Amino acid sequence: MESMQNPQAVIDADTFSVRRTIDIQAPRDKVWRTVTEPELISQWFGEVTLDGAGAGALGTIGWPGERRVPIRVETYDPPSEVSYRWCNEDGPLPETVDERRSTVFTFTLEETSGGTRLTVVETGFERTSHPAALMADHRDGWDGELDKLVALLERRA
Repeated sequence: MESMQNPQAVIDADTFSVRRTIDIQAPRDKVWRTVTEPELISQWFGEVTLDGAGAGALGTIGWPGERRVPIRVETYDPPSEVSYRWCNEDGPLPETVDERRSTVFTFTLEETSGGTRLTVVETGFERTSHPAALMADHRDGWDGELDKLVALLERRA
């Protein structure tokens, strides 16, 4: 199958959010596993560890050469929606997720005739010390990370 070009992430400054919707030529159950199972998430996103599965699971996420940040599964509704809360501030990180210094990103999955439509929305930037800078950074991050997700899944589809 030939991969489609997906639109880039966009910032909504009024709602302090970043959104990106992509189409993936892979079944929804495969996409679901790849956005919820730590060993699969680690193949396209940061290295994730979680102490369990489902809402309330705690862990960390990190990239090579960077610090590991606390992460928590907020919602878990297979195979349609999962959300994660993570810390984004500079400076010392708390041992676990700090509601006052974190954002939430939500993956929503819909079946399509060609596979799966995945939308990620990250919210809560108004609680950070540098909302505009973090939104721009995360917009670029979602572009790169979700492009890796598409490449991984479409290579295996």
